[in-house]
Amino acid sequence: MWKIKPPVVFPLETKYRAVLESLVPPDPMSLFHLKRGSPEEEFPDLAGNSTCMAQILNLNMYRRQFHRCTHSGVIFDDIIRLGLEEPGKLNGPVSVGCVAGDAQSYVLFCDFFDRIIEAYHNHKVTSHTPNSDLNYDNLKGGDDLDQSYAVSCEVSVVRAVEDFCFPTHCSRGERRQLLTLAKKALEQLAEELPGCLYSVEELSHQEQLAMKTPSTSQLRTGVARDWPDSRAAWSVCKDGSLVVWVNLEDHLKLVSTRGDANVAEAFKSICINLAKLEVLYKTLRHPFIWKQQLGWVTSSPAEVGTGLKISVQVKLQHLPEHTRLQDVLKRLRIHLDKTECPGLYRVSNNHTIGLTEVELAQLVVDGVKLLIAMETRLEGNAGIHDLLPTQK
Repeated sequence: MWKIKPPVVFPLETKYRAVLESLVPPDPMSLFHLKRGSPEEEFPDLAGNSTCMAQILNLNMYRRQFHRCTHSGVIFDDIIRLGLEEPGKLNGPVSVGCVAGDAQSYVLFCDFFDRIIEAYHNHKVTSHTPNSDLNYDNLKGGDDLDQSYAVSCEVSVVRAVEDFCFPTHCSRGERRQLLTLAKKALEQLAEELPGCLYSVEELSHQEQLAMKTPSTSQLRTGVARDWPDSRAAWSVCKDGSLVVWVNLEDHLKLVSTRGDANVAEAFKSICINLAKLEVLYKTLRHPFIWKQQLGWVTSSPAEVGTGLKISVQVKLQHLPEHTRLQDVLKRLRIHLDKTECPGLYRVSNNHTIGLTEVELAQLVVDGVKLLIAMETRLEGNAGIHDLLPTQK
């Protein structure tokens, strides 16, 4: 009942790699009359660029992508612009450094995007369809985290809507149509879960700060173009524990937050309401975008597969200074980030593809429990060698 089954037939994706070149006109860019030089003249300077894009892209690959263009006008330079605007830091976290302009980008530029996904997620892209499991009953634990350490949690999931360009490339008209669709779907959802839809202008100053104003790079890449036109948030009237963001970095983003770090309840809220919205959008003839080899896709290849992010804020004093911490995090396949509060860290999943939604949630829950157990050991001046995990 809760298993999400992909469509049976994938007429385009099943064989797109074999016939990719035949689908592309000899030089579609000639239709735009853009004054561009040769691939060699246009190849970007990637010196000092620490993104996945810079690691993958070379002149030969750039030549292959150079004359390709999706039906909505996305060219390869649009894809890699984010990585050129934000090249990253040598010793900082590695970002993907690219975004898709529309769903067809993942097909037309598949030889680039597949390598990006494989490098970032450490997951081999094959012809096998990724599994999806939204049965929250399969999650073990998550409601029993030690609240003297685990402070709060957030579970979020992003989705893109069929027949519309992604935020980096969509027009004002498309964005407004997406908001109209969201209103229709959320009105029906509100019949079971009362909530209200607010435009960004209607939010309080504190709420606007919480959602973060657009960054310079978001403005440059087009994600925040025409801000705040047609951006909105739907919030549950009862307690505000579930919020649906419309037209921010993605078409839709569902966020469930808990002040008691009850990951199980937050995950349950996301699973139930995401399944309901999926049905409602199908009824409106605009289903969420699914690709056979990748699962659910959105504008960022960092979120393909499930689009799911689980994060828990945890108090840690001793473990962050331990020499084996990075090895532990690598084995657990989770990420540890500092927050603005000293001694408070955010634990989250590294990847979104290769595991089901339940498996990703389990990964974070088990990881947080182990980190707390290690912190407790270190508080008592004991060792943690016997707690070191095997590779997940």
